[in-house]
Amino acid sequence: MLNSRNILVRLFPFLIALLAAAAGGQDSAGAASATQSPVAYASVSELNGILTQLQQTAKSMQSDLEKTRIERWKTDASTKRQTLATVESIQRNLQSALPETIAQLNNSPEDLGASFKLYRNLVLLYDSFGSVVESAGAFGSKDEFQSLSNDMSGLESARRGFGERMQKLTASKEDELMRLRAQVKTLSAAPPPPPKKIVVDDTEPPKKPPVKKKPAKPKPPATTTDAPPSAAPTK
Repeated sequence: MLNSRNILVRLFPFLIALLAAAAGGQDSAGAASATQSPVAYASVSELNGILTQLQQTAKSMQSDLEKTRIERWKTDASTKRQTLATVESIQRNLQSALPETIAQLNNSPEDLGASFKLYRNLVLLYDSFGSVVESAGAFGSKDEFQSLSNDMSGLESARRGFGERMQKLTASKEDELMRLRAQVKTLSAAPPPPPKKIVVDDTEPPKKPPVKKKPAKPKPPATTTDAPPSAAPTK
């Protein structure tokens, strides 16, 4: 039980900071990072195995708690009343809070908020149910104690398996957050160039005036040379 509380205490502040930073990083990154990446099949398969075991254990716990006759235990009335109140709280959890958190995780298998909510609930169930099992061993019948002990083992297995998944999921989200921060830093350091302005000029260019041809220079008149006088005919 102490280990459960220690893990919960260590994970709580880190997960809160991680969720807050991830939300801020997504806002800075813009619409490109708004869509969620698909969840890996191995992650979904692992979660389904844990949740299936947990649901089976929860069903067995409810059945065995209903069969437990606390009013016949060999103890004082105060202990019986306290144990009955604890059992009622556990049953409400098994019938309402636990199915709700399981449904949230089924819809979003790697949601850190829903994962942490379920893990915290498992820790509370483990502590509360453990006190009932201890009281059954001290004041109840052997059959009651054996049945409840088997349920306790199943709950411990589911809690431990989900705690290991939480550690791996947190490490994965931390890596994703580091990549997101690097992307934001790169985008901030090198802003995109401003868009080019395209100016459309639909005015007609002015027409050039016609080039006037220079008048041709008049040709000088042709000069005529006088023919030499012909010789007088000889007599």
